[in-house]
Amino acid sequence: MKTVPLYDSFSADYDRFVNWKERLAYELPFIERQLTPPFIPPIGGERGGRRVLDVACGSGMHAIALAQRGYDVTGADLSAPMIERARENAAAAGCEVRFVVAGFGELLEKVGGGFDALLCLGNSLPHVLTAEALDATLTDFAAVLLPGGLLLIQNRNFDAVMANRERWMAPQAHREGRREWLFIRFYDFNPDDTLTFNVVTLRRQGMGEWAQQVETTTLRPWLHDELSRAITAAGFGSLTCYGDMSGAPFDPETSGNLIVTANREC
Repeated sequence: MKTVPLYDSFSADYDRFVNWKERLAYELPFIERQLTPPFIPPIGGERGGRRVLDVACGSGMHAIALAQRGYDVTGADLSAPMIERARENAAAAGCEVRFVVAGFGELLEKVGGGFDALLCLGNSLPHVLTAEALDATLTDFAAVLLPGGLLLIQNRNFDAVMANRERWMAPQAHREGRREWLFIRFYDFNPDDTLTFNVVTLRRQGMGEWAQQVETTTLRPWLHDELSRAITAAGFGSLTCYGDMSGAPFDPETSGNLIVTANREC
């Protein structure tokens, strides 16, 4: 089984890194609006987007939250430890979600098709590093969706990151009793226009010494125009871009995110 170094090792702390209560409260209203007519045709029933695939699902918290709201959800991720954590989270929540170890480009083979909607959240698509791999990934996305099915992608706004050389992201902190974690993230800008994404995890007990762990991975900072062209070429239409999950319009200079919605053409 393929290893995914940063995410395999990060799986133990990922749910400490993300404040899921705040994140889900902010993001789920937007996601559910996209999953409800008229944003997506009411395939197979009165409520649209009933069968949802969450790709690069990480520890499964979006998938679990949607399942708790009545959706039939499958989560897929290339990292086996992340999928194991997702299954543990679902069991703890008393929630039934199917989780599959599967990466981009192999979803139809390993997960199957017939989905009303596909979510690719959390800046996951930039792990696809070449135009050819992006085309294959988006073609695979289309293949698992029913005609008219919804595609929802959440990336960082790399137009602004690259134009302004925005290297640092806000640090995250977490505490459990006397145990403390700090998470520091930053980019290195590479000569081939990729980014090295660095995650520094600091841990300590009480006022003891900080232990540190550093993991890295490579990202391709897909720009708005590049991504829009690739999505259209893969057989999607009705493409709409937002700047965040409040539904604000996308501004390449100021938006924090690039949120793309589109529908698979018949």
